[in-house]
Amino acid sequence: MLVALFGLNKTLHAAYTVGDRVKDFRLKNVDGTMVSLADFKGAKGVMVIFTCNHCPYAKAYEQRILELNNRYASSGYPVVAINPNDAVSYPDDSFEEMVKRSNEKKYTFPYLHDETQNVAREFGAIKTPHVYLLSKKGDIFVVEYIGAIDDNSEDASAVKTKFVENAITDLNANKKVSQNNTKAIGCSIKWKKAKQD
Repeated sequence: MLVALFGLNKTLHAAYTVGDRVKDFRLKNVDGTMVSLADFKGAKGVMVIFTCNHCPYAKAYEQRILELNNRYASSGYPVVAINPNDAVSYPDDSFEEMVKRSNEKKYTFPYLHDETQNVAREFGAIKTPHVYLLSKKGDIFVVEYIGAIDDNSEDASAVKTKFVENAITDLNANKKVSQNNTKAIGCSIKWKKAKQD
């Protein structure tokens, strides 16, 4: 029972909450380069979005993620997408397929492979997509918002509340984010199966 509980909650022990300082990471991008938060020297922050290739929710949000980057990267809040899924069980989420997807859809943001799943665990991500909006204070990145992109995972035209955009608007006005936590809606992250002795 304890093992089962640990399996269900393995992301919770180190999950970031709003206000937490984020530890830097270094992951492989689809262009073959290594990307870390330290690379975003001139940014006001970063939208870290855990997503993937195969999940229908991730696909439904794909265009919206592109639009978020197109709208906010130039004003200091670029998207950094991270695929944490186990590619052995879900081959559509392999690095090779990530490269194909990025090229086909003309991603304008880094699409990073969290092969060890350690970054997803550190963040406490559980869904695809799952957003962590970070602000940059000096050389430190701090969590300002966690959750969903908006309030409609099926129909972009029916969205009433744009959580991430509202959070960026608050930050740009030097205000605290008024709604800093929402429930991420999406597919569960596909964790690697524990190796048996």
